[in-house]
Amino acid sequence: MDNKRSKIKLLLIGILIGLVNGLFGSGGGTIAVPALVFVLGLNQHKAHATAISIIFPLSLISSFLYFRHGILNLKIAGLVALGGVIGSYIGAKNLKKVPSNILRKIFGIFMIIAAIRMVMI
Repeated sequence: MDNKRSKIKLLLIGILIGLVNGLFGSGGGTIAVPALVFVLGLNQHKAHATAISIIFPLSLISSFLYFRHGILNLKIAGLVALGGVIGSYIGAKNLKKVPSNILRKIFGIFMIIAAIRMVMI
């Protein structure tokens, strides 16, 4: 694949991830990780680590816009973010300890559970 096509593919994946993040507040990880693995061929560990770096600026922009529209609960966001910082530190420190095939299965199970809950509620 040539460099121009690669850049276009990356940009299109980014637009899709941004739309998912902005519309659903899902962080885009549900799109980012599979796209990075299946479309771009990254290994599972690099895909998860890269997805976090992609999601961070998207989440900042979405949060700012949600705040401006008065639909962001800062108290809840702050408390959950504090726990998230702790959990992300523990998760990032331990990511390399989890084999890729197990990581992929755990991620898939979380996605299936989330999908079922979203459909059932």
